[in-house]
Amino acid sequence: MSTENLQSREAIDKLKEMVDKIDIGMMCTNVEGSDHVHAVPMSRQEVDEEGNIWFLFSAESETHRNLLRNDKLSLLYADVGSYNFLSINGTGEISRDREQIEKYWNKIVEAWFEQGIEDPRIRVLKVVPSEAHYWDNKSNKLVTFFKVVISAASGGKLDIGREGDLDLDA
Repeated sequence: MSTENLQSREAIDKLKEMVDKIDIGMMCTNVEGSDHVHAVPMSRQEVDEEGNIWFLFSAESETHRNLLRNDKLSLLYADVGSYNFLSINGTGEISRDREQIEKYWNKIVEAWFEQGIEDPRIRVLKVVPSEAHYWDNKSNKLVTFFKVVISAASGGKLDIGREGDLDLDA
């Protein structure tokens, strides 16, 4: 596996490409008084041009309670079918911005809020990434498997993908 660290626009584009492709990631927030994190699957609404990731979620959720105490979080994305993975650390900014709620409202979100778009529990979460690391396979799972087998049998090194840091601030 080769290393390819990306910066600025390339890093943001890579983050956006991977999050949009995988869609649902595990959001990990810090639990007060515990050494363990609380993790829930979350579907993103958008990755904007600055690399911020937007979600709609409930003010009654444990994720919301955890973020009110500690705004640091991690997002973990995995597409095991293609061996693509992304780890993001950042901060969460919670709001009740009506424009954002209306922008991101859809039938899937509606299923979580019985009172519809006027539900007072709806919150907007903007995740501002501070660091990210990716593992990106250059081919599909089957081809990767055969490359690994050939590499092990021959003792040679085959480039099966790339991994690196995404420097979003550069």
